Amino acid sequence: MLVDLRSDTLTRPTPGMRRAMAEAEVGDDVFGEDPTVNRLETRVAELLGKEAGLFVPSGTMANQIAIRVLTEPGDEVLMEADAHPFHYESGGAAVISGVTIRLVQGEGGVLSPASVAAAVRPPNVHHAPARLLSVENTSNRGGGRVSSVERCAELCAIARGAGLATHLDGARLWNSHVATGRELADFARGFDVANVCFSKGLGAPVGSMWTGPRALVDKARRVRKMLGGGMRQVGVLAAAADYALTQHLSRLADDHTRARRLWAALKELGYAVEAEPETNILFFRVPDASAFVARLKEHGVLAIPMTDTRVRMVLHLDVDDAGVAAAIEVLVRVA
Repeated sequence: MLVDLRSDTLTRPTPGMRRAMAEAEVGDDVFGEDPTVNRLETRVAELLGKEAGLFVPSGTMANQIAIRVLTEPGDEVLMEADAHPFHYESGGAAVISGVTIRLVQGEGGVLSPASVAAAVRPPNVHHAPARLLSVENTSNRGGGRVSSVERCAELCAIARGAGLATHLDGARLWNSHVATGRELADFARGFDVANVCFSKGLGAPVGSMWTGPRALVDKARRVRKMLGGGMRQVGVLAAAADYALTQHLSRLADDHTRARRLWAALKELGYAVEAEPETNILFFRVPDASAFVARLKEHGVLAIPMTDTRVRMVLHLDVDDAGVAAAIEVLVRVA
């Protein structure tokens, strides 16, 4: 048995999802004529409490669209030190939007209002003006930590008081919703724009949704086209996303339970575990992460070395209880 714990992006479409894709009603989305996309955009915008939505190919494009729409060249974007746009988007903010990123140290990937307030510098000709606060929820490098509804509201209030626009990178916001029982719209309420990803956790093969006021969504549509994200009969992908949202959202709780089970086993075996997972991501430390991951692979378990000493494991749709049990057996063997 191969147990792939590298990422929740590795899932394959289920038979039901494939049927939904094959039967999808389609049209040309660049002309606004794909009915399946249009319905999904309306559905997710309503779930997030926003006026309109825009289907885009990836979470990275969604984040870069937000930065481009809400800033001007020379501006500064504030985000947590482990945030995805800084670490994993190929310098897109600099190339596409001409902005600089100012990293703010959080705790487990979660920002504090005080740290954001301290990072906003007074106007000065020497400084890039801060224009945007971007918040990742959950935090990938933070171990799937949730920024609570209350924390999100506090961060938005600080940003608003400082004259900053706000963006919610909710690639894994589904996990925050399931872990806390709070509505998606509660998390997104104070943010100008918010995006969610269908290919992380929910198990769709492609796609994210970008949401906000209609005027900003219209502007985002042009940026999407500029970046090559204007697709045509994309209803086959939107159908997969819609199916995933209907069928796979509540089952994220299973991933969270399995993550805690795996974490508890690691702890019992004496591994240097980080904080108990709140959602589906866990981290632990070993002396040589690359060598350790290579040994795991020899025994049929895949993980990712995030640093020289830090290993990440992620639970998802394609790892069941038997997969967790198999992974624990291997961890016993290589401990």
